[in-house]
Amino acid sequence: MSATWYECKVKYRKTDETGGQKVLTEPYLVDALSYTEAEKRINEEMAAYISEEFKITNIKVANYAEIHPFENADRWFKSKVSLLAYDEESGKERKTNMYMLVQANDVREAYDNTLHIMQSTMGEYSIPAVSESPIMDVFPYFSGEEGETEQLERFNKLKASKPVEVEKIDHMEFEEALEE
Repeated sequence: MSATWYECKVKYRKTDETGGQKVLTEPYLVDALSYTEAEKRINEEMAAYISEEFKITNIKVANYAEIHPFENADRWFKSKVSLLAYDEESGKERKTNMYMLVQANDVREAYDNTLHIMQSTMGEYSIPAVSESPIMDVFPYFSGEEGETEQLERFNKLKASKPVEVEKIDHMEFEEALEE
């Protein structure tokens, strides 16, 4: 089942350690079927976290193909993955880009987590960019039906898990040129 992710910006007043208040606008990701459902869901989710008044300032469809939580990670990173395919009609190689949201503690870990995710991919690919995302949290959709409680538990378990070490491959071509 393919999910549609909506990026929802929430504006609220936050009290800092010194007692001062500042207004923040933070993006969150919600899995929903429509803009209306995304608005309803982000209101429900944020009501559990924010006791004061808040406002939804923007809702847009996010361009993430996949969302991958990992345990012991506190930030979200956007990984750009270029899938390489050979076009038989034109005889040229074609690149198709997709974006993943990967949970990690730093850029290097996000790159390693992306490699771990792509490990079972049959085709050729490259990872041209990994950058920190402003996304604060991700709220997947679960209807509460019997089979979906297992999916929710698996999603939350992944958020709390550490990926298996992946053999690190150095893709930097310029180092080889220096050695020659």
